[in-house]
Amino acid sequence: MQPQSTSSRIPSRRLATLASVTALVLVVSPSAGNDHLSPYLSAPGAGPRALSRSSAHGPCMIGSTREVQMSEGIPTIAGYARSTGTVRALTLMVDFSDAPGEGKALDRYREFFPQTQQWFRTSSYGRLDYRPEIPIPGWLRMPKSFQEYGIKRGAPFDPGYRKLVDDVVAAADPKADFRSYDLVNILMTPNAGPSALDTVLSVTFAGNGEAPTADGVPVSNASFIYSRQDDGSGSLDRTGYRVLPHENGHVFGLPDLYTAEGGAAVGHWDIMSEDWGANNDLLGWHKWKMGWLDARQVHCAAGTGTREYTLTPLAERGGPKLVFLPLDAGSGYAIEFRTRAGNDEAVCRPGILIYKVDADVDTGMGPVTVYDSHQESGGCTRSPNIHAELSDAPFTPGETFIDREAGIRVKVLKAKGSDSDSDGGSGLAAGPGSDAAAAAAAGSGSGSASASAMPVYRVRITRT
Repeated sequence: MQPQSTSSRIPSRRLATLASVTALVLVVSPSAGNDHLSPYLSAPGAGPRALSRSSAHGPCMIGSTREVQMSEGIPTIAGYARSTGTVRALTLMVDFSDAPGEGKALDRYREFFPQTQQWFRTSSYGRLDYRPEIPIPGWLRMPKSFQEYGIKRGAPFDPGYRKLVDDVVAAADPKADFRSYDLVNILMTPNAGPSALDTVLSVTFAGNGEAPTADGVPVSNASFIYSRQDDGSGSLDRTGYRVLPHENGHVFGLPDLYTAEGGAAVGHWDIMSEDWGANNDLLGWHKWKMGWLDARQVHCAAGTGTREYTLTPLAERGGPKLVFLPLDAGSGYAIEFRTRAGNDEAVCRPGILIYKVDADVDTGMGPVTVYDSHQESGGCTRSPNIHAELSDAPFTPGETFIDREAGIRVKVLKAKGSDSDSDGGSGLAAGPGSDAAAAAAAGSGSGSASASAMPVYRVRITRT
């Protein structure tokens, strides 16, 4: 598929990149060890593969009915890097004769690590043990100039990229066994190519069966990182690394959530939508897709009638995290509780986030749509480079989401045990016998969730 033209605006900067990547097959050699993982992790893998279609979650494990690039379907298809357990990332720092590395290669490495490790550790509740390894700690000089490779945006293993990968493999192979790694990060010297404010070249080739090979395995789950994007907020040193967890999200099978209009579909509620400015997390759907939520933490609301569900903050370990209402075999509504905690530092209106997931929509074309509880309000954030309109999207107690065509009503209730309609960010009372205590006990993971501290929201779902 040919790249699609986009404007140079920051929010739409990667549309062409991943729109041109096919989700085919990749065989990756398993990496050793599962130490340093949460004790409730059963086995490493990519997504909740253990759930069968006959289980209670079957109706909610939506899938694509056509060929889709990076489908939101669950479980994630084979070919991507696994997203639980110990994952080893071969990390190489590359420069060119016309763009020599400025400073030490290890300085380039430190722009992304250990921040990326910590981001994945926090988002996965400790289920992903991400290990970047640098068998070659210096700059890896390519035999051609950067200009000679003719690298362009969104060109999946075209002759220029194929030659570049071949040269990277040839230069690294004496000291790196590619069979020992689950994914590859190639950190280009930042002075290679244009500024990220003009054209962002950072790209990931995920599950691409046509990738060049190294040591007998395809180099097809690989992220190429160019200059870091300075959003003008003065926070580059603190937030610039986040281009890497975004790109690695593709390696784990996650699609781009921005569209040609930028972040208008999802806003800052997922790093696959906006990965600049303030820190942000992944949607609960993606955490289930990645295998970071247990089955008991996900409610499948497939039947008719009225039921109530308890949700604990997505950023906190333990407790129920996601309610999914399937609309058909390929789409449905997801419901979760977002607060300003963990990786979500920019949340200005905590509450219940409701969004639609469509497994039949390609990456970069809007596979997820967040519903705004306060349309055309202008939002509640003033943080730079965040889609402000969706910043106040969550629903709070007393507010209702309605889809009349599908016969669905979702009303947000005051949490049991709370004294008032709290915004859910903090301060919800939760005694030992309260619903919050029960929520903390359900799917408590490592046990770090405290019944006295875990805020909860309840939602009443009516489906006719």
